[in-house]
Amino acid sequence: QVYLVESGGGLVQPGGSLRLSCAASGLNFKIHTMRWYRQAPGKERELVATITPDGSVNVTDSMRGRFTISRNNARNTMYLQMNSLNTEDTAVYYCNTNWRGSVRWGKGTLVTVSS
Repeated sequence: QVYLVESGGGLVQPGGSLRLSCAASGLNFKIHTMRWYRQAPGKERELVATITPDGSVNVTDSMRGRFTISRNNARNTMYLQMNSLNTEDTAVYYCNTNWRGSVRWGKGTLVTVSS
């Protein structure tokens, strides 16, 4: 069974930083493309960033320059470093990956940006 567990969310002031983690188990992590998504209150889930097995990354335009995606294959973990956070970044952040023809999601971690 594949499990994805996000952590690192919390309350942060505007302009602050957080680092999210996504710990994976039950799969050969190093061969999987991994993704971060987020869903803000009342909005649809949107793609934040993607990282391929060889480390190639893509970050959604609106977050590029503030968010950095990375992975540690030895630890089966993906990260999202978020800097210069603003209130519009408030959302539940999820990680996902493809697994045997389906998409597996974690349960998410809540990030709240507020003064």
